[in-house]
Amino acid sequence: MVDSCFSVAAICICAVMLSLLLKRYCREQSLFVALVACITVIGAFAASAGDLLNDLREILEESEISPEYISVAFKAAAVCIITQITTELCRDSGEGAIASAAELWGRGTVVLLSVPIIRTLIGIIGEFL
Repeated sequence: MVDSCFSVAAICICAVMLSLLLKRYCREQSLFVALVACITVIGAFAASAGDLLNDLREILEESEISPEYISVAFKAAAVCIITQITTELCRDSGEGAIASAAELWGRGTVVLLSVPIIRTLIGIIGEFL
C-alpha cells in the first residue's frame, strides 16, 4: 500500500509539472492533463480499495445495520469525492461559478440521498413522543 502511495505521488507531481508547462502555451491541454491524472489516481484507488471495501461491508453487516443505510453512506461518500475533484478542476481552470454550481449539486445530492434515513429518524422520534 505504501509503494502505491509513492507511485501515485510521482504521477501527481509529474502531472502538475506537465500541466504547469502546458498552461503557458495552451490552457485546454493543461486541464486535460489534470483530468487524466485525476482519473488515473481514482482508478488506482478503486483497484486497491476493493478488498478494503469488502471488509468494511462485512463489518457493517455484522453490526446489523440496515443494508439501505450502508448503501446510502457509500453513495454519499462517492458523491463527496466526485464533487470535490470536479470543483477543484473547475477552480483550477478559472471557472469559479461552475465550481460553485457543482458544489451545490453535490450538497443537494447528499441531502436527497439521506431522505430515507431522515424519514426513519423522524419516525423513531415520533414513537418516543
